[in-house]
Amino acid sequence: MAIDLNNLPSYDRLPVKLGAPKGSAWGLFGDDDQLGCLNLITPEKTAEAAKLVRKGAVFSLNLRLDRPSPPMHRRGAVEHHLLEGGGGLSRDDYLDSFWPQASSQWDGFRHIRHPRDGFYNGVKDEEIIPGDEGKLGIENFARKGIATRGVLVDVDRFLRQQGAQLNMTSSTFITPDQLQACMDRQKVGVGPGDILLVRTGWLRWYLEEATPEQREKMGGDAAAGAEAGALVHPGLGPADEMVSYLWNLHVAAVAADNPSLDAWPPTPEKGWMHFHLLPLLGMPIGELWDLEALAADCAADGVYEFMLTSAPLNMPGGVGSPPNALAIK
Repeated sequence: MAIDLNNLPSYDRLPVKLGAPKGSAWGLFGDDDQLGCLNLITPEKTAEAAKLVRKGAVFSLNLRLDRPSPPMHRRGAVEHHLLEGGGGLSRDDYLDSFWPQASSQWDGFRHIRHPRDGFYNGVKDEEIIPGDEGKLGIENFARKGIATRGVLVDVDRFLRQQGAQLNMTSSTFITPDQLQACMDRQKVGVGPGDILLVRTGWLRWYLEEATPEQREKMGGDAAAGAEAGALVHPGLGPADEMVSYLWNLHVAAVAADNPSLDAWPPTPEKGWMHFHLLPLLGMPIGELWDLEALAADCAADGVYEFMLTSAPLNMPGGVGSPPNALAIK
């Protein structure tokens, strides 16, 4: 369907469909839509993004599949098997215990249902079934393909320059005012159909500074010895304010380098953006993206915009996927 990027409703004008939940974008892109805000990536938007490639620098935004280690949120660790065949002339391999949301990831619309209103665009529980006969599978993202303008907001570097760096073992909020102040300092704006990348610095801390004991406590299964409640990290919030801010930017998606995008753990008082962004607004969430090399280059040349591509797995009925994301400058 044709999307007018210059005439999108503000958050306070939602919903646009009679009977849809408060604060939802249900029906905005059609009653049977399964792409949500990715609809904002129009062919014109992709063509404009391609013009941002000036020096040919390519940055992979994907962690190794076996990081974090141990995995978080009770997910399993991937097991890689290498096979030899053909008289030793050929090789094959396969994966066991591959959890598509254990490393760098997209959260698709099957990942979270609103506790009262259900899945995105009114999809019912009984429509979330294996394979592509169900609705809201990650294959919808894959078959569209994602290529648009990306914008990096390097909050960690900005706050360090202000002498106010984040405590990586606290659930401190990165607020809308801080995001906006950082963008103003970087002299970059965000517009409809862009993908917003937020560097909190958490992943750098996890990989370079966290102790083995800290990583062990944050990951794995509580029954296997991990400490319940040990995963605490900064992120975006508070939920109500940040959800409104992100929607009014009309981004196609938002991703960060921490495990949950939100500050973790969520509480009833703080709210949880996942309940708003995925099932109500149809805004994909990226987590654990590796933004370090990209951020260093952006700081060096002062250019925080780039072409961003992502090819999620074409897995019918999938809940999430590695992003297979590239930033190209």
